[in-house]
Amino acid sequence: MIGAVVFDLDGVILETEEVWDEVRGRYVVDRGGRYDEEAQRAMMGMSAPEWSRFLQEELGVPGTPDEISADIVRLMVARYRERLPLIPGAREAVERMAGRWRLGLASSSNRPLIDAALELSGLDRFFATTVSSEEVARGKPAPDVYLEAARRLGVVPGGCAAVEDSHSGIRSAQAAGMRVIAIPNPSYPPGPEALAAADVVLDSIDELTVDVVEPAPSG
Repeated sequence: MIGAVVFDLDGVILETEEVWDEVRGRYVVDRGGRYDEEAQRAMMGMSAPEWSRFLQEELGVPGTPDEISADIVRLMVARYRERLPLIPGAREAVERMAGRWRLGLASSSNRPLIDAALELSGLDRFFATTVSSEEVARGKPAPDVYLEAARRLGVVPGGCAAVEDSHSGIRSAQAAGMRVIAIPNPSYPPGPEALAAADVVLDSIDELTVDVVEPAPSG
């Protein structure tokens, strides 16, 4: 029986992968580093300490990981305040789920970005708890961020449904033991092995309904 629903943020509620790609890519190149599609894919799901260290060690960006992370966060918050890239149908899906279950959010985004996104969208009132992968030991695909969300919600992981879009996110929620509902990111689709690990695959967030999250018992 489902007792809570845990959303990912980037790619599920916000269409931000392209924004992340643009902001980090420009930042890296402006500082003499190297950036390409493989770098973007490698960072999907990484926590802020992980991707900021990746920019420093693998892509040649000067500065400490903390400095790099703080710079990128400032740039991203500024972009959100210019135009928040809310996915069409996401607000309604969150409201549908909140009408039935307590909601959590488990995101690889930095804490200031989570808070800014939910405040600007007006969705903050629907979430009982939010967790950034900054606040746990390991980022996705490790299960840590989902396990912490379940702990804060007071629901066993097996009693939670997770809504995810990416390869690493699906793997993370699966490793936590949750029911996984995948809505593949069209720009950076998860691999077939990750989709095969999901319990349900939807074409869009408009299809996220109560019956999809917790189907009625057969018979």
